[in-house]
Amino acid sequence: MSAQKNILLLGSGFVAEPCLEYLLRSGNNRVTVACRRAEKAQELTSKYPGSTAISLDVEDDAALEAAVAAHDLTISLIPYTQHARVIKAAIKAKKHVVTTSYISPAMEELDAAAKEAGIVCMNEIGLDPGIDHLYALKIINEVHAEGGKIKSFESFCGGLPAPEASNNPLGYKFSWSARGVLLAL
Repeated sequence: MSAQKNILLLGSGFVAEPCLEYLLRSGNNRVTVACRRAEKAQELTSKYPGSTAISLDVEDDAALEAAVAAHDLTISLIPYTQHARVIKAAIKAKKHVVTTSYISPAMEELDAAAKEAGIVCMNEIGLDPGIDHLYALKIINEVHAEGGKIKSFESFCGGLPAPEASNNPLGYKFSWSARGVLLAL
């Protein structure tokens, strides 16, 4: 059995609950769910033994740095505009960090400092971006293995909400920042 890991999960939106459930499956992880509104984090953690809730304003650098430093790993599921701030705190604490968003110029500027700190910043680890990259590479490799050439490649991706969350006429909800999607185009 591996050693227990303390994980800081930033955010309590649509993606947080499946992430929390997955992280707790092994029994080796303790997860702290942090968001601005403590009651939102508590609502989520009340369903999952092994998790705790805290209120955290990521714009409070001292509070963010303390929270990141107290954990082995930080997973940031908050708006992409805050990821560079989270990565800076991770660099300072020499702790690994994971995000699900595309790499912004502000995040890219931190690459050398992250390497110097000896930490892993794993970005674009989600559905889109993330799994779509893996499947794109798989398809490209299969075409090349058969001697083919790629002339053009377009990828479209989307996620479906849980049935209980499909409570509008379209039966669909963004589980990510619509603004972020448009800015990534």
